Amino acid sequence: MKKIEAIIKPFKLDDVKEALNKIGIQGMTITEVKGYGRQKGHQELYRGAEYVVDFIPKIKIEIVAEDDMAQKVAETICSEASSGKLGDGKIFIMPVEEAVRIRTGEKGKDAI
Repeated sequence: MKKIEAIIKPFKLDDVKEALNKIGIQGMTITEVKGYGRQKGHQELYRGAEYVVDFIPKIKIEIVAEDDMAQKVAETICSEASSGKLGDGKIFIMPVEEAVRIRTGEKGKDAI
């Protein structure tokens, strides 16, 4: 099993979620996060005063999938979340040793 973590722009979430549903992904965890990469934040104006926003709002998607689906999940996220502009995000794929469904005790791929 693999865990896919993707950091994307918030307005791309619905498109990504619909595309993942189409390829058979049934569950995911979404977290509102803040961060920056090459964007390095931006400046805003509030009541005449300029200030720097260092951390940009993003969405973190976490999905656990079988090994053979991990690459397809990453490709789907990449194609749907891409705007071609700086700050589109990143995708990380990591191995998962074990998964256990708390309610039933099912393990492995049955738990996801």
